[in-house]
Amino acid sequence: MLKVGIIGATGYAGGELVRLVSNHSELEISFLDSRSYASVEYSKIYPNFKNIVDNKCISINLEKDLDEIDVFFIALPHGLSQGLVKKILEKNKKVIDLSADFRLRDVDTYEEWYTVKHEAKELLVKAVYGLCEIYADRIREADLVANPGCYPTSVILPLYPLLKERLIDSDIIIVDAKSGVSGAGRSVKDANLFSQCNENLRAYGIGTHRHTPEIEQELSTAAGKRVMAQFTPHLAPMTRGILSTIYLTNNKKVKAREIRDTLEYYYKNQQFIRILEEGEYPQTKAVYGSNYCDIGFKMDERTNTIVVVSAIDNLVKGAAGQAVQNMNLMFGFDIDEGLKQPPVWP
Repeated sequence: MLKVGIIGATGYAGGELVRLVSNHSELEISFLDSRSYASVEYSKIYPNFKNIVDNKCISINLEKDLDEIDVFFIALPHGLSQGLVKKILEKNKKVIDLSADFRLRDVDTYEEWYTVKHEAKELLVKAVYGLCEIYADRIREADLVANPGCYPTSVILPLYPLLKERLIDSDIIIVDAKSGVSGAGRSVKDANLFSQCNENLRAYGIGTHRHTPEIEQELSTAAGKRVMAQFTPHLAPMTRGILSTIYLTNNKKVKAREIRDTLEYYYKNQQFIRILEEGEYPQTKAVYGSNYCDIGFKMDERTNTIVVVSAIDNLVKGAAGQAVQNMNLMFGFDIDEGLKQPPVWP
């Protein structure tokens, strides 16, 4: 059994990591780190873990608590992972970081969009972007994996194959994405109060959302040239899920069959990617609580537009599930180990 340490275990992504790791046949939770809840039983924080995970949270000692652990998951806000990752790698351990600290390859871009100084920029060349369906070979050899963001996962997965095969025009990419409130984390925020987000839908971060450079980085890699995207996220009155609707101009006059064949070819052996049938479109409830990404599309000949739609659970495929999937690749486990739960419906 591999021994796992989860740093930042009491946030929503940390809670999902605990749920998935506790169901993994090859893993044993060694510690659950939380500064805010040190010495508190985990099931007191998350009552769904009663008699399942009753470990007490600890505040880890970086000098003493690293030696016996095989793999670390870090689920902290951006800016807080850098020193931890340094110490973990110095111990020749493997780490999967769920923050944004190692996703962007250019340190200036990171510091511009996240407005913090990067204290471990020398590790950016070592970090592997953890989009499992695209970078599996590199992830298998990695010591440091930068787990992708939730919105970027929902955008990159449907578009990467189409850009790679030059099927779509990269000059105009418009992303209209909607996320459940859990994407904002557990901290209390005025805009996330029930009375303000219930029966309400609002756009935010237009042109300034921090996931924008991550999306553009990976789409540019696929296209082989600089790609920009008009990305507008929305907060939806639901707990979980991301639905991204992406608009592309069909200047290359591709046919629906070409789009479908390309997506199916790229993802034919990827069990967590589901390409939907013609006339069938993704919905967040169909992926709720699961590691699936559903993709559908429509060729709108009247407006010469390709409309691509994807759905993921922001806490699973968009965070903890993808992290476990990365860990499975890194240690040679079955890719779906710990992730076999079907979506919850209704």
